[in-house]
Amino acid sequence: MPHNVFDDILGTIGHTPLVRLNRVTEGVRATVYAKVETFNPGNSIKDRMALRMLEDAERKGLIRPGSTIIEGTSGNTGMGLAIAAIVKGYKCIFTTTDKQSREKVDALRAFGAEVVVCPTDVDPEDPRSYYSVSSRLERETPNSWKANQYDNPSNALAHYESTGPEIWEQTEGRVDHLVVGVGTGGTLSGTGRFLKEKKPSVKVWGIDTYGSVFKKYKETGIFDKHEIYPYGTEGIGEDFLPENVDFSVVDHFEKVTDRDAAMATREIVSQEGIWVGNSAGSALAGIRQLKEHFKPGETVVVIFHDHGTRYVGKMFSPEWMRMMGYEDVAGPTARALVINKKVTDLLAVEDSDTVADAVACMSKHDFSQIPVVADQRIVGSLSESQVYARMIEDPSIRTKPVRSIMQKAFRYVDIETPVRLLAPMITAESPALLVRDFPAGKTYILTGYDVLAGL
Repeated sequence: MPHNVFDDILGTIGHTPLVRLNRVTEGVRATVYAKVETFNPGNSIKDRMALRMLEDAERKGLIRPGSTIIEGTSGNTGMGLAIAAIVKGYKCIFTTTDKQSREKVDALRAFGAEVVVCPTDVDPEDPRSYYSVSSRLERETPNSWKANQYDNPSNALAHYESTGPEIWEQTEGRVDHLVVGVGTGGTLSGTGRFLKEKKPSVKVWGIDTYGSVFKKYKETGIFDKHEIYPYGTEGIGEDFLPENVDFSVVDHFEKVTDRDAAMATREIVSQEGIWVGNSAGSALAGIRQLKEHFKPGETVVVIFHDHGTRYVGKMFSPEWMRMMGYEDVAGPTARALVINKKVTDLLAVEDSDTVADAVACMSKHDFSQIPVVADQRIVGSLSESQVYARMIEDPSIRTKPVRSIMQKAFRYVDIETPVRLLAPMITAESPALLVRDFPAGKTYILTGYDVLAGL
């Protein structure tokens, strides 16, 4: 077969280029190269492991022509599986979360997949979660197979046998640091293990997000549900521990805020001309935070997982950036509004507490709003005006559990959000915000009155 000619699209997976970063890594003393995985046919690194999982399942007799592939996916793994399914003759049903971009869902459907959108802010064990729904669909669908990218060893093996060797060859063995955003853990674990076997001095840096459990678990061995709360960054972080995350391969996890990830994603496109997605921005922000660990003469390789077309309606939309509070606007930030607040450890009521107990707690602390938690996880909120209205309608509500009347959870915002962008976020349905100082691990409640005073 002539060079660069293939029998089908699956032959084009892998052998992606390594591209030096210049402007966005100013101040980083090492040389930084990006492994640009958008050159895969599905425009993401997930094509590698999707094909490997599928072919291993075929070899084991777990799937055959006419079967249905089922998987929970943030979008990219689903794309890789959908492409392979078209070539090999399978059907696809994917579950995903409602925080994923509309572009990802539409792309999966364009490739013929059925997509079920599930709520984000529920525990993995919750029957509504995209993990649980995919497992239920596998049980209910005849002749089906669930890829299970989180625990399927073929995921990490794909990167051990392809991504790692490619980086080793492309750098001629001179790689010193590997930086990878971590979701399922397959890319980091497989690639990192190969490179460390070749050169034990290679440092593997996992990029995590605030709201995920990886960093604390690596450092303490504790799975802390207090670490879990809603976050916006797509493709990295988890609220459970996938078997494909080999913590022994990782030297350090670095957390990056949603705001920094979104803004860095835009910088990669505008300053390097590389059209990438959200996890690439997280990785770049992580490199900047870790820059003191990189020395002159060293080589850093960062994985750019997927393509920017999947985020056109998000960080590449000025309206979305403003709505999320990520735009740079002159003037004070939320930090100025909470600096004098006395309560810096988040106080909340349990969803099983009675409404009367919740009212007493709010009165004691002079709160007009308060978050509601269940099993250490924020699941809703109460406001003074809402409770008052409900009790006027039905006085017996006092003895009922908070969960029976709670409203949706307050939204998290970064402490560096400009005050001018905060006002539209506070509405009758969401009368307060949770302002998070991520590095300090502190959360503050910000009301409409606070924002008005700041303006």
